[in-house]
Amino acid sequence: MEYNFREIEKKWQEYWNAHKVYQVKEDESKPKYYVLDMFPYPSGAGLHVGHPLGYIASDIYSRYKRLCGFNVLHPMGYDAYGLPAEQYAIQTGQHPYITTKKNIERYREQLDKIGFSFDWSREVQTCDPDYYHWTQWAFIKMFNSYYCYDMQQARPIEELIAAFEQAGAAPLHVACGEEYTFTAGEWKDKSEREKQEILMNYRIAYLGDTMVNWCPSLGTVLANDEVINGLSQRGGYPVEQKMMRQWCLRVSAYAGRLLDGLDTIDWTESLKETQRNWIGRSEGAEMQFEVKDSPVKFTIFTTRADTIFGVTFMVLAPESELVEALTAKEQHCEVKKYIEATKKKTERERMADKKVTGVFTGSYAINPVTGEAIPVWISDYVLAGYGTGAIMAVPGHDSRDYAFAKHFNLPIIPLIEGCDISEESFDAKEGKMINSPQKGKETEGGLVLNGLEVPEAIAKTKQYIEENKLGKVKTNYRLRDATFSRQRYWGEPFPVYYDANGMPQPVSMDKLPLELPEVDKFLPTETGEPPLGRAGKWAWDSANGKVTETSLIDNQTIFALELNTMPGFAGSSAYYIRYEDPHNDKALADKKTNAYWGNVDLYLGGTEHATGHLIYSRFWNKFLYDLGVVKDEEPFRKLINQGMIQGRSNFVYRINGTNTFVSLNLKHPYDVTPLHVDVNIVSNDILDMEAFRNWNPEYKTAEFITEDGKYICGWAVEKMSKSMFNVVNPDVIVEKYGADTLRLYEMFLGPLEQSKPWDTNGIDGVHRFLKKLVALFSGNTDSFTISDDKPTVAELKSLHKLIKKVSFDIEHFSFNTSVSAFMICINELTALKCNKREIVETLVIVLSPFAPHIAEELWHRLGNQTTIVEAQWPSWNEEYLKEDVVTYAVSFNGKARFNMELPAGTLREDAEKAALTHQSAAKWLEGKVPKKIIVVPNKIVNIVI
Repeated sequence: MEYNFREIEKKWQEYWNAHKVYQVKEDESKPKYYVLDMFPYPSGAGLHVGHPLGYIASDIYSRYKRLCGFNVLHPMGYDAYGLPAEQYAIQTGQHPYITTKKNIERYREQLDKIGFSFDWSREVQTCDPDYYHWTQWAFIKMFNSYYCYDMQQARPIEELIAAFEQAGAAPLHVACGEEYTFTAGEWKDKSEREKQEILMNYRIAYLGDTMVNWCPSLGTVLANDEVINGLSQRGGYPVEQKMMRQWCLRVSAYAGRLLDGLDTIDWTESLKETQRNWIGRSEGAEMQFEVKDSPVKFTIFTTRADTIFGVTFMVLAPESELVEALTAKEQHCEVKKYIEATKKKTERERMADKKVTGVFTGSYAINPVTGEAIPVWISDYVLAGYGTGAIMAVPGHDSRDYAFAKHFNLPIIPLIEGCDISEESFDAKEGKMINSPQKGKETEGGLVLNGLEVPEAIAKTKQYIEENKLGKVKTNYRLRDATFSRQRYWGEPFPVYYDANGMPQPVSMDKLPLELPEVDKFLPTETGEPPLGRAGKWAWDSANGKVTETSLIDNQTIFALELNTMPGFAGSSAYYIRYEDPHNDKALADKKTNAYWGNVDLYLGGTEHATGHLIYSRFWNKFLYDLGVVKDEEPFRKLINQGMIQGRSNFVYRINGTNTFVSLNLKHPYDVTPLHVDVNIVSNDILDMEAFRNWNPEYKTAEFITEDGKYICGWAVEKMSKSMFNVVNPDVIVEKYGADTLRLYEMFLGPLEQSKPWDTNGIDGVHRFLKKLVALFSGNTDSFTISDDKPTVAELKSLHKLIKKVSFDIEHFSFNTSVSAFMICINELTALKCNKREIVETLVIVLSPFAPHIAEELWHRLGNQTTIVEAQWPSWNEEYLKEDVVTYAVSFNGKARFNMELPAGTLREDAEKAALTHQSAAKWLEGKVPKKIIVVPNKIVNIVI
């Protein structure tokens, strides 16, 4: 039987599609299992061999769970909005929908060739109005909600309005931007606009002034991960920090729950720690500082209020509103210059940069405990979004404050007995307090911490602050609210119009989706408005509940619609829920359907989403949980981060000044320049010289200095990139070796969670393994020959060893060792000349998650009428795995000298006797009587002489 993989794979892919083999429905008679991949952004370049790595792993697991009797949901879709498609549209004038659709078709074609068990009937595309209907719906729900800390959930904004009407802004334990004070009567006296502005301070989706990464050349705000070294990832344009009025989501309200929820999910500790650090819970106190000779006061947050006596300067974030108020006239130019320079750095870059920079404001703050005047500086190591954007600097016990003080020659006061601060700051988490206050600076009735241990000092200082109304004890989080506006065309439209007061109002839910309008260009308008400002039909007719011509805006019944669009993460934050019920036009997902599928049991994707997508999805899911839309508070129960497949680049070596290329091992006598060469014209590091000449006109006349007629290329592991000519298209591998070979080989490259280089040098071995498998069924003849004889003990042992190994490996995602186990088993069965039905039929079931096409073919050739996905995963029998003979290592004084074989279960005294009488023992005994003999059953005999 010939292994005609092209014919086999085409046949079964068509069969699976025609018979809807992978479509799944809710089935209460079976336990459910939900497997999900982080869905791709469909780029024009298509897939390279690194992209399917996680998909293959999830597909193996999905197929395995189905064989184990689970009802498996394994969907796929496309994260279809984004900046790349928009930029391509700007360059070509082609609508981004056209290019996105074309790219999706290309991805689908490539994915289908690899034989995935996706249920394509559930496909979602974030640019589909039927999909983003529910993103807009969720946004309106967030706009109409506030967060109550007492109830630990989102609540309707109407409840807050009722509270204001009854008691005004009495102390409320709710999430907000600014704490207001007003009575019920004052609330009722406010205008409608004033009320809406106050409510905006509490809404979960709100308009607010926030610092953003602004790229003038792209005309849009960028997320942190879209900025590299101060330049846009797309196009390499300068990016600056800018304060803009933007839609935001109050993610910070959920910080505590996001942190606590990490203890309930099965993620790696490293990923959990990344999120813990990003969320950044800090227990501390807020204190108010007055400014000398000024009515201005400002608040700082500190986790170490006990270090108040060590404060020698204050620092403001460059973007703080206090900068303008506190900058003296004589410092104005220096401050302005510094702030302009800071705008060119993202917050992430500022956090990573250890270079000390800063500028003095010319103002002084008053220490509320000591009454001393302290200089106020500005530095980019303080961020506006964390705490209050101002800090009290304690250089004796903080490394960044210490570096700043040393650089600008500011005082440093030690606060811990015996600490040495001559070279660096001292970690003051324990020890006895000193200089608190310094000798001679005591005040009557003032705070005294000297002699106290640090924990005692912290508690006493917090108590002093509250009793003397200097501030309050508080828990702070590093997590910021998410900026949710983008000045782009290709994104979800906000379902919002602006009323006669200029305040945002949501479109009625029954009018959703609000679809993206047509525009003449995908650029900002000439007056600087986002691209939607170009739409001729982008106004809301409130009387008729529909979109109408922009020219008809009268601010009476026809109003301007929002011109910004939502960011990329809007569509990806809840897509996993939509997969459960993708065709429902009444809800994001039916409650009964969601109750069945619940949260995602296994989620696979890259580590790069740890602090973006995964935070936003968890927030979004918790909000929907508060609304009763979903049954589980956490969206992803188990998360696996697959590693990256790196490129394996090849090099040719051109002799300088010539068009002659010298082979790797002959290049040393020559002055050469290494050049990247297309890896697709290199096989096992041997260059196809004729293909090289045809690859680039520059090399048409190339000559070669070869090794025995072969040109050997050099190689290096680098990122897979077009510029390095090391991108490998999976279509090429599938065409040459088949999808099953690709699937097995990607798993064989190494542990799933590790990054590893793509190296085609080993792929031939995997392909030969599949040929060897097929040969079991034919004995290397054209016929298909299967024996119904009973298997031997040796054959059963080989099979059951495989079943046990692969079952364990799949459950632990050790797919690379499974491939090795398959190879060992096939070699053993080949040596035994085994083609017995009882063995090979079970073998193909075990292989089917990894190589589904050949497994399906062999399954049907064995006479089965149903598809192999309907088979049952086999169990192993330990009786077949018992060893008849075991190998003992015989040692003398702890050093292994020889091995011997004995029957399994040999008694201790018999093992001793066998070791002493073995023909090799006499040499090491030297006629001496052993002092002691130690036997480890079935493993070791150690003779002490």
